[in-house]
Amino acid sequence: MLLLGIDVGTSSIKISVVDASNGDIKATATYPEQESEIIALQSGWAEQSPDMWWAHVQQAISICNAKKAYNPVDINAIGIAYQMHGLVMTDKNQNSIRNSIIWCDSRAVEIGDKAFHDLGNEYALEHLLNSPGNFTASKLAWVKANEPENYSKVDKIMLPGDYIALKLSGEATTSISALSEGVFWDFKTNSLSKDIMDYYGFDNTVIPEIRPVFSEHGTLSQTAANLLGLKPGIVISYKAGDQPNNALSLNVTEPGEVAATAGTSGVIYGVTDTLLYDKQSRVNTFAHVNHTSDLQRLGVLLCINGTGSMYRWAKAQFGGSMNYNTINALSAAAPAGSKGLLVLPFGNGAERMLNNKIAGAHFSNIDLNLHTSAEVFRAIQEGIAFSFRYGLDILRENGMQPAIIRAGRSNLFLSEIFTQTFVDITGVPVELHENDGSYGAAIGAGIGAGIYKSAGEAFTNKKPLGVVEPGNTSLEQEYQEWKSLLNKTLSH
Repeated sequence: MLLLGIDVGTSSIKISVVDASNGDIKATATYPEQESEIIALQSGWAEQSPDMWWAHVQQAISICNAKKAYNPVDINAIGIAYQMHGLVMTDKNQNSIRNSIIWCDSRAVEIGDKAFHDLGNEYALEHLLNSPGNFTASKLAWVKANEPENYSKVDKIMLPGDYIALKLSGEATTSISALSEGVFWDFKTNSLSKDIMDYYGFDNTVIPEIRPVFSEHGTLSQTAANLLGLKPGIVISYKAGDQPNNALSLNVTEPGEVAATAGTSGVIYGVTDTLLYDKQSRVNTFAHVNHTSDLQRLGVLLCINGTGSMYRWAKAQFGGSMNYNTINALSAAAPAGSKGLLVLPFGNGAERMLNNKIAGAHFSNIDLNLHTSAEVFRAIQEGIAFSFRYGLDILRENGMQPAIIRAGRSNLFLSEIFTQTFVDITGVPVELHENDGSYGAAIGAGIGAGIYKSAGEAFTNKKPLGVVEPGNTSLEQEYQEWKSLLNKTLSH
């Protein structure tokens, strides 16, 4: 019995086919090889085409099938993970109306801030657990105000993964977890937020049918099956945002457990059983994949937009033909502290942990006679690790005290320099695992289809690769200098 996991990332689509009996990956594929385009029509904007995602899903599944490592007819369930907070709008024919306004787009910040003020800060935090900020609801409000013709065509609004499920099945569904990440969900009333819908003037009919994360979200249509080389009728039994899904893939489902990722964005994600919120909404609380009205499981999410995106930019500008392994090795040749070079990695839009300010990316203390590309690459990794420390301190203010953090050995956690710096500057050990979003989506599909009774059962055979402990090297002075530079930048 096989499980198909689809990860709708910002950079690419990743596919994994997993053997449900032992958790082994039969085959994987990623498409495209080069990172997908982010359309920025104005500074602070970020869009992608939903139909590009769907085309890339088809390509990735085709590549995976072509490996002949499994029989496609043995796939029994499909799970989907996706980039969070994006807005997809479809018309009555289930076609996308415009490009998706994706997670790192900042155009709706002022709209969300005004809603936060008008609804009442305390009220919004107690009921929504977040400021409306630049989340999905506020992005829809931006379209309503600025593109009335597009808004008038809306039949359903959804998140990126919901759209892929729609293309697979012809059914539009959502979940409490998805609605909470769009800041549509009222945790006090356990219902769609009447106040958000009324304030922004949205009709409830634009919201798809609400179903549990682990449940049927449609079955593979004959049309989609023909396109994908799969059998019709396969159940789509799981959909979750990339960070709740990453936590699931690391078996982070219970209070006190914490996951981290350092991909295009950087995230620390901890699970709690209380309605926790940050008074400044610098970190955000959403319904976790296993949240129910009777058993609260909330994910507290710290997001840093400028992580892998900063490293990718540096590779493109300074790396020439080098790959990431070569760049990581070059970074290791520079000393800890990068000879005084400091980097603020915040060049990818408004940062929620910085109160939705656009701080920008900055290099400080560059000495043209001292610093080489080795120091540049190391300083970027250190600056990203410092931003994680800054965010973790905010989580600590809000009562989260992780004893260990679980992370997949991927993206920046492939770099020994970054991983050790992360551990040293936070003071928290990191337990590394082989995992990725598509694997987590496949496991989620198995839980949703009833093949596994729980996440614990699903991960019985998965063991950590090892634990990275804090070392003796202290970068605390460098971190305090970095923090001082950040504060000066924000004050301007």
